[in-house]
Amino acid sequence: MPPRHLLRTFDSLYKHYGPQHWWPGDSPFEIMVGAILTQNTAWSNVERAIGNLIAKDKLQPRAIINARHDHLANWLRPSGYFNIKAQRLKSYCRWYVEAGEYAGLEPLETGVLRTALLGVKGVGPETADDILLYAFERPVFVIDAYTRRLFARLGLYAGTEDYDTLRLGFERALGPDAGLFNEYHALIVRHAKTVCRVKPDCRNCVLASGCPQAGGVRD
Repeated sequence: MPPRHLLRTFDSLYKHYGPQHWWPGDSPFEIMVGAILTQNTAWSNVERAIGNLIAKDKLQPRAIINARHDHLANWLRPSGYFNIKAQRLKSYCRWYVEAGEYAGLEPLETGVLRTALLGVKGVGPETADDILLYAFERPVFVIDAYTRRLFARLGLYAGTEDYDTLRLGFERALGPDAGLFNEYHALIVRHAKTVCRVKPDCRNCVLASGCPQAGGVRD
């Protein structure tokens, strides 16, 4: 991926939307919980589920481990797939505590930590990278459906690449910059939700002049 195209896209989005102040959460652990719960649901639903945990004073790893499954599932109900997510959250918390929690994991090299996260049941590449970038502030670029949609439409990749091929492509082109990756991913999500939707609103797109799908020309 040409660095100048990626940086120009970032600059256009940043000038249009401004800083996004991501990821919502008052602690690294809350960010981790949010990353697990946001699978297959809207963030507003995750906020309600996390609010339930806070109200019950259960937003701590050991409290989640010790909670009855039916109670935890009920607290997570707003996030959807609540029985599965209760199981996954318990599995993550057991691993997290056994690994020494944040203090035990933070010293690990990024690749080692990523491999460890991917070994936890229910944690896939996108969730692992959300945790790495937003909870541990590591320079890992998150690839989600919004990223695939936007950059396929911009003609910057073929659309058939696997997750890690895309991730490494962004990381090599942009260089290791966690702050840039944080803001860029947040801006992609904002743009894809408001303009570059499944049915795009190309007339109101700040990137339209360089987007082949919108009739623009990418130099």
